[in-house]
Amino acid sequence: MATGIKDKVAIIGMGCTKFGERWDCGTEHLLNEAFQEALLDAGVTKDQIGAAWYGSAIDRVNVGNSGLPASTALRLHGVPVTRVENMCATGTEALRGAAYAVAAGAVDFALAIGAEKLKDTGYGGLPVSSRGTLNDLILPFATAPSGFAQLAAGYRARYGVSREDLKRAMARVSWKSHQNGAKNPKAHLRKPVEMETILNAPLVAEPLGVYDCCGVSDGAACAILTTPDIARGLGKKDLVTIKALQVALSAGREMSTSDWDGSYVRNTRIAAKRAYEEAGITDPRRQISMMEVHDCFSITELVTMEDLFISADGGAVRDIMDGFYDADGAVPCQIDGGLKCFGHPIGASGLRMCYENYLQLLGRAGARQLANPVYGLSHNLGGVPYNCVSSVAIMGRAA
Repeated sequence: MATGIKDKVAIIGMGCTKFGERWDCGTEHLLNEAFQEALLDAGVTKDQIGAAWYGSAIDRVNVGNSGLPASTALRLHGVPVTRVENMCATGTEALRGAAYAVAAGAVDFALAIGAEKLKDTGYGGLPVSSRGTLNDLILPFATAPSGFAQLAAGYRARYGVSREDLKRAMARVSWKSHQNGAKNPKAHLRKPVEMETILNAPLVAEPLGVYDCCGVSDGAACAILTTPDIARGLGKKDLVTIKALQVALSAGREMSTSDWDGSYVRNTRIAAKRAYEEAGITDPRRQISMMEVHDCFSITELVTMEDLFISADGGAVRDIMDGFYDADGAVPCQIDGGLKCFGHPIGASGLRMCYENYLQLLGRAGARQLANPVYGLSHNLGGVPYNCVSSVAIMGRAA
C-alpha cells in the first residue's frame, strides 16, 4: 500500500539566481549560478550527486528533449540527467523526480534544477503556431490572458460578485506582491505600485489589466536532496523535509462536459486534497504558515485561495480585502513577490517557490522573514483553467 514520501526526503541545499532580463549571461551561466549556491548550502561536492532532473520548457538552449544542456553546463560527468517538462509546473516536476529517487533509495543525493532564458525567445504569453498538432486540441486559439480571464467571468457568475468588487480584490492581489517584491533583492520587479495605478491600467483581456498579469523572466533555481538520516550524518540539525508532492492533470473533461462552470480549477483541488492527505494536514487554513502560488494572473491567485481550501468557496474576495494573505496576515502569500514580481522563468518557477519556503523555514529570509513558520506550500498551474497541470508541494521542519 502506498504511503507517500512524507519526511522521507530532506532538502539540504538550495540556490536561486536573480530573476530578470539577464542579457549578460546564457542559460549555462544561470544553471551554474543556482547550482553553486546550492552546493555551498548543502556542504557536499558535485561528485556526490547521484542523479539529476533538469526542468526546461521552451529555452532555446535545449538539445532535443535531452538533459545534455544541464549535464554540460554543470560538468556532471557520467551522471544520469533527465530533462523534464510539464508546462508551468516544470520546476516542480524536476523536484518530484529527484525526490522520488531519494525516497526509493535509488541514490543518496539527487539534484533538481530548472532554468529558462525566456527573454531570448521573445515569449510573452501569445499563442504559437500549432496547426496539425495536439496543441490545437489543448489550447485552441488561446492566449494566456484570454484563457485566465474566463475565470473571472465564471467566478462572478457563480458568486454574484460585482465587477468593481472583483477588480478591487484582484488589484489588492497585485498590490501585495509588489509590496513584497520590493523587499526581495533577487526579484525581477522591485517597485511598489499604488492600488489606483493598478486599477486604472490599460486592459489586456477583460477584466485583466496590465498589472494583473505577470511577465516572463530569465532565471534558474535548484535543490539538492537526500534522506534525513544522511543529512543528519552530515551534521545538519535544522532539517527541511518534503511533506507532500502531488501533481494532477486534465484529460479534457472541462472542455467536453457541462459540469464545470469556469469558476475554479478542478486539478488544483484534486492535487491539494492529495497533498494534504499525504502531509497529514486536516485544517489548511490554520495549519499552513505561508504560500507561494501560481499567480500568473491576479484572478488565478484569487481563485487558487479557494482551490487550496484556505478560503471558503466565494470567500476569497473578502479574505483578500481583509489582508488575510498580506505579509502580516494569517497566511502570507507571495512573500517574495510571486510570479508577478519575482518573475516567471517557466522551468525554474516551481523550484523558486520552494526556495522561498526553504529560506523562511530556516529563518534566512532577511527583511521578509516571517515569525516561526511551520508549513510552506507551493502551487503551480500550467496551461489554461480548462485544460491544465496543477502541482502542490508542502515543506516543513523535520519531525
